[in-house]
Amino acid sequence: MFEGVMPALVTPFTNDNSIDSESFRNIVNYVEEGGVSGVVACGTTGESATLSTAEHKELINLCIDCANVPVVAGTGSNNTVEAIELTKHAADVGADGALIISPYYTRPNNAGLIAHFKKVAESADIPIILYNVPSRTGQDMPLEVIVELSKVDNIVAVKEASGDLGKLSQIIEETTDEDFNVLSGEDGLTYPIFALGGAGVISVVANIVPEKMVKLYEAVNAGDLKTARQLHFEMAPLIRALFTETNPIPVKRAVELIGLSSGNIRLPLAPLSEENSVTLENALRNLGCIA
Repeated sequence: MFEGVMPALVTPFTNDNSIDSESFRNIVNYVEEGGVSGVVACGTTGESATLSTAEHKELINLCIDCANVPVVAGTGSNNTVEAIELTKHAADVGADGALIISPYYTRPNNAGLIAHFKKVAESADIPIILYNVPSRTGQDMPLEVIVELSKVDNIVAVKEASGDLGKLSQIIEETTDEDFNVLSGEDGLTYPIFALGGAGVISVVANIVPEKMVKLYEAVNAGDLKTARQLHFEMAPLIRALFTETNPIPVKRAVELIGLSSGNIRLPLAPLSEENSVTLENALRNLGCIA
């Protein structure tokens, strides 16, 4: 199930700072038309850190209601009890999987990491994707922890956003005997990760150009690395522009520029700077996303 291109969906907000359901449905429809194999709601790109528990559940319900592809719900927390509550909800309402970030700020030791993920995995009958993103959590989930957790029956994949290709290669190498996939968590490294044997990507840029990322994935699977590399470099300027400031500030502006939502963002994040907005607009224009 967890292969191919899965956009980490933005969460559109109205002017009064509530979830914009209509725009969210439009975004899901847009990426589905681009050929994605699944969608991820309530991830980092979806501003999960500023969603209340009630909003978190509301958005998961909305995504399941409107999506025609598998839905992965971001249900992680630095509080194990809260992660269990959100994961149980996702399972109960029909999500196809749950994405669980490693506990940020608390920075547990290896034993704590393993116990946290096992406790969440045991709490609900739903496939679990680990999420390692040290730039957000302040902690790089160790290789030995990921390998140990890959042996848990319903822990089926890891979204790797450490930027360490050597480590990622070793994860793939050491989990070949398990039913376990490695997913790219960094758009700029997705091409080499696919070439190493990564099964898919949870992508920011796929909110904007889903069809290009899907074609890159398909080209690698077909053994056409030349086409895949070409697509990688075509998207590279946009990918860089989407990370000039903290994600999801630039991608929410990009979604606004292509006419899918208002681009409103919640504090403590602030709108994209004028300079970086120009860079983003140029990248979108060069790809034919805007006139």
